[in-house]
Amino acid sequence: MCGAPEQTAELPPGTDLSKESVLVGKVTDGSSPVGGAYVRLLDSTGEFTAEVVSSASGDYRFFARPGTWTVRALSRSGNGQAEVTVGGPGLFTTEVEVA
Repeated sequence: MCGAPEQTAELPPGTDLSKESVLVGKVTDGSSPVGGAYVRLLDSTGEFTAEVVSSASGDYRFFARPGTWTVRALSRSGNGQAEVTVGGPGLFTTEVEVA
């Protein structure tokens, strides 16, 4: 069971994008959002770092340090992944398509 907070499109109150790096996005099957997917954050060496469950609208969110990350989604609709590079504080958006 994943104990992560509920995922929403809105950032939590008090999030300061001038100081924090936030990875956000959606899990889709190419045309529709995929809710209930296990979304994993892997570091540049492929090591597991964190996991959340996508919301009913496919949203996920991670707070991460600068670097290259892999976002991997595992769902009943299939699996998929995307790479994202975090260069510093700010909002970084990537969609993960599962098939």
